[in-house]
Formats: sequence, structure tokens, C-alpha cells
Amino acid sequence: MRQIPVDTTGATVMVAKAPQPKLKDRRTGEIALDTETGAKLMTVDVMFAANNEVEILSLTVPETGVSEELVMGMPVALTGLVARPWENEFNGQKRHGIAFRAVAVTSLVAAGSASKAA
Repeated sequence: MRQIPVDTTGATVMVAKAPQPKLKDRRTGEIALDTETGAKLMTVDVMFAANNEVEILSLTVPETGVSEELVMGMPVALTGLVARPWENEFNGQKRHGIAFRAVAVTSLVAAGSASKAA
């Protein structure tokens, strides 16, 4: 599958919605797993601001790559962000879009919080 690396330098990225488990099947509540590692997958919505434009991106991230302390409005760094075009057909309707996946979503305020706690 074609993957397009996304350059995040010069972008401001903040958590728009706290991480949630990614569902494989909404009817059964089954959680999606990474096919290569078996890790539970999470969905993290982020505000991505660059070039005077802002978008909300929904990222798929392995649970091991999500900082525990992520809350709405928190600035974060995205590691290994890629975009994957997708297309499918359901009930005769063609759909397409871009899926975003990251290796990790890391808080940029964790170091400051840790030093205050010490």
C-alpha cells in the first residue's frame, strides 16, 4: 500500500480529542489490533495547523505510542506520520479518503510537568 510521509516541521499540533480505542467492528465493540505487532490501536484526533490553515486529523496510533497524559488542547509531537489513500465500495457506493497513521503521539509539556513534580 502506498504511504506518503507527512512533514510536521513548522506545524502546530494539539490534541483535539483524548485518545480512544479504535474499533474494528462497531456492532460488537471489537478493538482493532496492529496486524504486524498485535498492539491495540488507538484513535487520536489532533488539530494540525500549518500554512495559515487548520484541520482536524484523526490518527491511528498503536497504544504503546500514545502518551498517557494526553488531554484536549495539549501540544504534541507526531512521530512517523504517514498518509495512506484508501478507496472502497459498500452497497454500490464508492468511497475514498486519506487515512493518517503515526508511530507515536507525544506530549510536548511532559518534561515541564515532570520538573514541577520533582
